[in-house]
Amino acid sequence: MRLKDRDPATEMLTIGPEPGSSSIRTEAIEAVIAERGREIAVVLLSGVNFFTGQLFDMKRITAAAHDQGCLVGFDLAHAVGNVPLQLHDWDVDFAVWCHYKYLNAGPGAVAGCFIHRRHTRNTDMPRLSGWWGNDPDTRFRMQLEPEFVARPSADGWQISNPPVFAMAPLHASLALFDEVGMPALREKSVRLTGYLEFLLDGLGADRMEIITPRDPSQRGSQLSLRIKGAPDTLFEQLQKAGVVCDLRKPDVIRVAPAPLYNSFHDVWRFSDVLSRGLGLASGADHV
Repeated sequence: MRLKDRDPATEMLTIGPEPGSSSIRTEAIEAVIAERGREIAVVLLSGVNFFTGQLFDMKRITAAAHDQGCLVGFDLAHAVGNVPLQLHDWDVDFAVWCHYKYLNAGPGAVAGCFIHRRHTRNTDMPRLSGWWGNDPDTRFRMQLEPEFVARPSADGWQISNPPVFAMAPLHASLALFDEVGMPALREKSVRLTGYLEFLLDGLGADRMEIITPRDPSQRGSQLSLRIKGAPDTLFEQLQKAGVVCDLRKPDVIRVAPAPLYNSFHDVWRFSDVLSRGLGLASGADHV
């Protein structure tokens, strides 16, 4: 917005959860689009909210936005490799993501983007043009054909060549995803996260609250836990016990059993460690 001399304070519409809730209802998003859609150029949301773990109904939101003539984009950093995505079939205009979370490519890995086919065919569209987005047939003829000729695909938005060494672990990870398939991973994810939810409910609500939606269709692998009292101390105890999770200030611990390499026993062990950290009986007493 600032690049377009616009002030985000006045030009950006934001939407949050209703009082008493941590999630944003799809109906609330649709209501804002229906009311203000003719003023909105781009609807930009996350596919899965990084803080609460809520999975948004991207297909439904896209349809509502297109009805009002808006473009639609999604930040899929916490969605790619976590939940099934059908961006083209949902008619999403564009999306971006990183690969270092569920796709295991490691810090500094190359990012990814999706551009709907109807936009990639418009090679005259204004863009930040870079050499690697140029048509391969003319890429090395810069002195002969000085005009940028965009590749008719999402590649046409690249501005530099891919980092080969950073691509190597991603290539290995994506091969595993191709071998297993997202439907199987999603099926296991629903069961893993459901088992985690069951164990956490058994610990009681006095010290902890799950703020991620209870409906499996509205979440991925992540459960966000609001800790009531000394979240920093609890987080340190979890780390010392070998639990890989993170603390989002002031009081939310995020945990995500990834189906590609986490087991049901891992989930049980986490519940056991968490219960001890909360000063409760062993998690085994709650199974």
